[in-house]
Amino acid sequence: MPSKQKITTCLWFEDNAEEAMSFYMSVFPGSKILESSRWGKGGPLPEGTLLVATFEIAGQELMVLNGNPRFQLTESTSLKVDCETQEEVDNLWEQLCADGGKPSMCGWLTDKYGLSWQIVPTVMGKLMRDKDPAKVKRVIDAMMQMQKLDIRRLQQAYEKS
Repeated sequence: MPSKQKITTCLWFEDNAEEAMSFYMSVFPGSKILESSRWGKGGPLPEGTLLVATFEIAGQELMVLNGNPRFQLTESTSLKVDCETQEEVDNLWEQLCADGGKPSMCGWLTDKYGLSWQIVPTVMGKLMRDKDPAKVKRVIDAMMQMQKLDIRRLQQAYEKS
């Protein structure tokens, strides 16, 4: 099936791409595998191990690749997830931090596979684009004190006079 996207992010794993893909698909309901291929005989991984797969989560196509240990995921690349509610922020944060994930600052976290995520309330765009620089600064200052973003606290900082 041809991709609907012109650009697809490829996530490189040493040998656990299928496990990571299954995890990401469990976090985002309605996910699906679009295409996959497996290593044959004589490859660097056992025959039948996932080579590459394209899958869809939350309407976004991603690719996973079982390569080798040469390249590692880093925080310099992240997936940003816009969340409508605090419940959605909390749910994604909990699932993506589970089993060895690590929270960072300002809505960022690294999951147990080393992939960096930004879990961001959609209201942040409105708060950060306000024409009043004092409001924006208060929101930024509040955000800088948080790991998981708290919509109520961000709005309180914005509305403070």
